[in-house]
Amino acid sequence: MKIAVAVSEFNNQITSRLLQQCRLELKKQGVSEGNIRVIWVPGAYELPFVAKRLALTKKFDVIICLGCIIKGGTDHDKYVARWASQGIGQASLQTNVPILFGVLSVKNESQALARSKPGPLNRGKEMADAAIGIVELLKRERI
Repeated sequence: MKIAVAVSEFNNQITSRLLQQCRLELKKQGVSEGNIRVIWVPGAYELPFVAKRLALTKKFDVIICLGCIIKGGTDHDKYVARWASQGIGQASLQTNVPILFGVLSVKNESQALARSKPGPLNRGKEMADAAIGIVELLKRERI
């Protein structure tokens, strides 16, 4: 199983924790380090573009996108979150490669920290589980 993980550099104190737990879970479930490629992108807004480019290479069974958007004083977070979610979904459908949305969209940093600390609520770990699940489903059902 070959997996690409596109990770936003913006809010790195959060996204690096998501990545750490994602990698740990992938390895725990049998994915070798050599089959995990991590690509850092500037921010969540750039995730759809990079994910689509990765998918078009046909080198990966699944792509995981990790990011963190924290509400600010304007509506900017809404535009970034909307584009990230829609763009990632579109990229997945257009390329026929599963691209998973592991982008936090939270009101404040404490919510982001709670969802990125080690444990069952960590979104990076959830995305690793989902990635393995979707690849196994596709192989099992031959779809």
